[in-house]
Amino acid sequence: MDNPVPPRAAAPGPRRRDRHGRGMRGPIAPPQVPLAASRAEVFADLVQDSVERLERRWAQLADIDFLILEVPRLDGPGGGWGEDSVPLGGTVAAREGHPARVVVYRRPIEIRTKSRDERAALVHEVVVEQVAELLGLTPETVDPRYGED
Repeated sequence: MDNPVPPRAAAPGPRRRDRHGRGMRGPIAPPQVPLAASRAEVFADLVQDSVERLERRWAQLADIDFLILEVPRLDGPGGGWGEDSVPLGGTVAAREGHPARVVVYRRPIEIRTKSRDERAALVHEVVVEQVAELLGLTPETVDPRYGED
């Protein structure tokens, strides 16, 4: 049997379609939809909301850097944390040329919460506690609604 159509040679360029012929897939959700935000971006927004809420009361927070890290380091400051507890946040005092810092650890907080509301409440508690430690105040002084649920 003669086949009048010769087989196509595979092109070395990029594939234009997937193997089912439907074309390349695009994003699942448009960028303006909350589904498109990553967990890290959502967490950063929670920390930012908490900081903005406290900055209205405490103008000196503008001089403090707020950082988000995935997990606490074992060899860093506070690395002596025990086997039974993992820190949710930490502080670094101001040094020459470096402002004071409040560090919030994302993964330990996410693991301890089930919903976005719980996560927002825990993030705010951690931020309030760390700011209170830096300012030498009680958490209730920093935020009068601290501890209320």
